[in-house]
Amino acid sequence: MTDTPDTQAAPTDTVDASQIAHYVEAVLMTIDRPINAGKIADTLELDTPKPVTEAIKQLNADYEGSDRTFRIEQVAGGYQILTLPDYKPVLARLHRTKADAKLSPAALETLSIVAYRQPVLRADIESIRGVASGEILRSLMERNLIKIVGRADEIGRPMLYGTTRRFLEIFGLASLKDLPKVEELQKP
Repeated sequence: MTDTPDTQAAPTDTVDASQIAHYVEAVLMTIDRPINAGKIADTLELDTPKPVTEAIKQLNADYEGSDRTFRIEQVAGGYQILTLPDYKPVLARLHRTKADAKLSPAALETLSIVAYRQPVLRADIESIRGVASGEILRSLMERNLIKIVGRADEIGRPMLYGTTRRFLEIFGLASLKDLPKVEELQKP
């Protein structure tokens, strides 16, 4: 029995490396969020994600060798195709309509406290900032940058806040370990 277009098998481990790279590239071109190597391997019906990570290395070498404006980067525990920082000024002008996506200094300050101290209580955030932070926390939650990650074992069981995967994506971080160290941020 021959395969018809409806019953053709997806690629398997017998697919050569150049074909895997093409499939990986196609997957990454069609998504708007990071996807991990394991999920790509599952999609390609591979037994292990190793060929996927090797394909990503090969693709990035090809992109660099042909002077492309983008690379495959590891972000928020997955991979995503991103443009190089050199093109930021032009792209920023193109996407100026997203000005409402900018965070105020107070929101950035609050987000920084949550990122570095998580899980953190609202009272602790307000103690550090010296002002009420309820509205800012609500705004950051609406933007899906922070979320409630639990409740403290204190009287009243206050909520604990932490960052989201979206936070990692927006700031281009693979994980929270990639946040700059506090010592690096302090002025000399």
